[in-house]
Amino acid sequence: METKTANPVMLYTEQTPNPESLKFVTNKMLYKGTADFRTADLAKEWSPLATELFKMPFVNGVYICNNFVTLTKEMNYQWEDVMLNAKEFIKKYVSEGNDIIKEGFAEAMAVIQKENVADQYQGEEAEIVVKIKELIDKYVKPAVEMDGGNIEFKSFNQGKVEVILQGSCSGCPSSTVTLKSGIEGMLKRMVPEVTEVVAEMG
Repeated sequence: METKTANPVMLYTEQTPNPESLKFVTNKMLYKGTADFRTADLAKEWSPLATELFKMPFVNGVYICNNFVTLTKEMNYQWEDVMLNAKEFIKKYVSEGNDIIKEGFAEAMAVIQKENVADQYQGEEAEIVVKIKELIDKYVKPAVEMDGGNIEFKSFNQGKVEVILQGSCSGCPSSTVTLKSGIEGMLKRMVPEVTEVVAEMG
């Protein structure tokens, strides 16, 4: 008779372009989608894993996407001092099959986003916003996800697109270059109404 054994959880770390953020990659799907927690309060509402991670004094942000967690640390800590603890904690947490994100998180965030867009834009401007969001989702997100980060559309006003940088992209020195040369260039080409792209650091 065959006995089924659960695959052991493997975990390794990856550098990100942001020295304050480190990507903890597992061989398990943690959450299909993107979940960005800047505050312990939002984490308490939606993510048991992020809530536990925020209890570590060095944690300043938790970003969960697919099979990885990106932690952003407080400036006055060094990764070599805290990385092992975080790694062991995440591995144990995932191995025990604990809840990562609560049901309904994606829907709740989608509703908030939709309301924001519906409230702010009408007619032709609303169509431009939909196009910008589609381009960001299709072309930009997959690229920045590789680096343990995320980008969200925030607003469009008189040609200016404002985006929110999350995960490792937030506060990352090279994100400005990516933003200006990559994202701004593409959006200007595909959506002539766009004149510039600026970022709000999360």
